Amino acid sequence: MIEIKGISKAFDGTEIIHDISFSVRKGSIYGLLGSNGAGKTTLLKTIAGVLKPGSGEILLGEQPVFENTSTKETLFFIPDQPFFFAHYTLSQMAQFYQTTYSRWDHDQYQSLANLFGIETTKKLHKFSKGVQRQAAFILALATQPDVLILDEPMDGLDPVVRKKVKNILISEVAEREMTILISSHNLREVEDICDHIGILHQGKFLLEKELDDLKSGIHKVQLAFKGETPKKLFKELDLLYEEIRGSVSLCIVRGDEQQVRTIIQAYHPVILDLLPLTLEEIFIYEMEDVGYAIQNIMDQ
Repeated sequence: MIEIKGISKAFDGTEIIHDISFSVRKGSIYGLLGSNGAGKTTLLKTIAGVLKPGSGEILLGEQPVFENTSTKETLFFIPDQPFFFAHYTLSQMAQFYQTTYSRWDHDQYQSLANLFGIETTKKLHKFSKGVQRQAAFILALATQPDVLILDEPMDGLDPVVRKKVKNILISEVAEREMTILISSHNLREVEDICDHIGILHQGKFLLEKELDDLKSGIHKVQLAFKGETPKKLFKELDLLYEEIRGSVSLCIVRGDEQQVRTIIQAYHPVILDLLPLTLEEIFIYEMEDVGYAIQNIMDQ
């Protein structure tokens, strides 16, 4: 559905994203993660056609995105700070989008406005940040996009509205095979809805995998031995993190679960537990592996 082929982008001679390539399947929800300044917003704006890539190409349904009106009509980008015309109401913004997007569905617009309970004749700049973001979702979904690109979409929303938005997005994906590309610092929410994950660091991908594959390939391991912990063991493991607490070792290791178990069991531990990691934990330890300063979360 979306093909990103070797794109790079620089500002004032400083390269923000470098040689990024990946694809997003139709009907998929792709989570883009990264540290502050990793280049996520620049990448999203480039994919959405807001920015022109310095090199490489972006294709949506085999058609280029930048300065391609017919292609852009099939996607909608909600930035970190949604944009509305000055002093416009939701109703006036809806009228504008109705003249811009040929797929505009006024019934869906009305239904969503009622669902979120937004006063459509009140000027949008008078609403809170959270309500403005809800307005952006209403307008975006009423355009019936094939691709929805979201930059920190849940920021400013209360828990009830967050759940409502997630349910609507999942429903749109299930019913219309809408494709979503989402960047968020709230990794627990990303984990709830995404099926594919890319982690960006300093303008490059650290990894890019299906979420299930990512979670099955990294483990929190708790170990204990009768005597001293055999140091040779850790040389055989793809170790991301190790901490000794008395006679117990806590480790984060990459690899196939059965292979990890086989390697460790050869040393006859008296305790061996492989515990699941959350996406947040995986992100933190992957970032630590490339030297990004973090706090220890082994106690969480």
